[in-house]
Amino acid sequence: MKNTLILLAAMVIMIIVGCKTGDSEPTPAVESPYPKVNVTPWFEVDASWPKRPAGIPWSDMPGVAIDGTGNIWCYTRTQPAIQVYSPDGALVNSWATETNSVAHQIKIDKEGHIWLADIGLHLVRKFTPEGKELMHIGTPGVEGKDNTHLNKPTDMAIASNGDIFISDGYGNARIVHCDKNGKFIKAWGTLGNSDGRFSIPHAIAIDSKDRIYVADRNNVRIQIYDTEAKLVDSWRNIVVPWGFCITENDDIWVCGSSPMKWRFNPKYPGAPLGCPPKDQVFMRFRPNGKLLQMWTLPKATDGEERPGELNWLHCLAVDKKGNIYAGDIIGKRMQKFVRHID
Repeated sequence: MKNTLILLAAMVIMIIVGCKTGDSEPTPAVESPYPKVNVTPWFEVDASWPKRPAGIPWSDMPGVAIDGTGNIWCYTRTQPAIQVYSPDGALVNSWATETNSVAHQIKIDKEGHIWLADIGLHLVRKFTPEGKELMHIGTPGVEGKDNTHLNKPTDMAIASNGDIFISDGYGNARIVHCDKNGKFIKAWGTLGNSDGRFSIPHAIAIDSKDRIYVADRNNVRIQIYDTEAKLVDSWRNIVVPWGFCITENDDIWVCGSSPMKWRFNPKYPGAPLGCPPKDQVFMRFRPNGKLLQMWTLPKATDGEERPGELNWLHCLAVDKKGNIYAGDIIGKRMQKFVRHID
């Protein structure tokens, strides 16, 4: 035993001396035996996008949509609230909303009309691309829960026949169904966590078969309905959903955070589930609920956001190349994530 200890001590001394004199041989790099092939698509932030002009401010960035020409419509909580950028980042259009308007979501219908969910004015609004209002649903500046009032509506989606479905949202925990002219048809849902109830229906989207997807955020699920308000499916315990984007081939993209328990932060008293989130994710589903792809992103530190990080990821839009545009609330910006595949 004594000889063994002496031998070990000598070896340690030789190693130390060798390191100090430079006599030791460097440890050879070990080549990985695995093929270095990226078999999944991956996303990389384009930190140069957009080329936002001086004097064009950003604030909380809750809404994004892509029009038929590929331009990216950003809906932000400052003025001009509507800012439109080309895929290469040039500002091509902008217009302002009222000072008491508060942005939440933006959609573009098949005719190119711009739809805004406004939680400040308690309205869902339809505009021309130039910013002329064509119609609104709700009573301007007045909250309520009846056929003519909304209460902080979060999102809207347009069915194939032009009917409008609204997630009415922060205040009412219901879905409102109107015809193409904005006339009330019916509503369903109350506050709760059983089937057919909602706790912050935060976003809504409709696929090519008129299936209605509702981001039931506090309940950590996505509820799917037909246009007659029949519940046809529920995807539970997969994501805390904040926003949707449905592509032409009915891929359902969801952004938000992974499932988590309620936690109470004195910095955000009374905040919903996931404020702040513990992570940030993009997910791609098929209409049958099969998850095809997930991409996680770093949750940024407040006030220290770096390119490629997200801070309260709120919305996403996917272009025809598969690139993702994502807006966040605390980070106060829109970012472009370029899709790569080896």
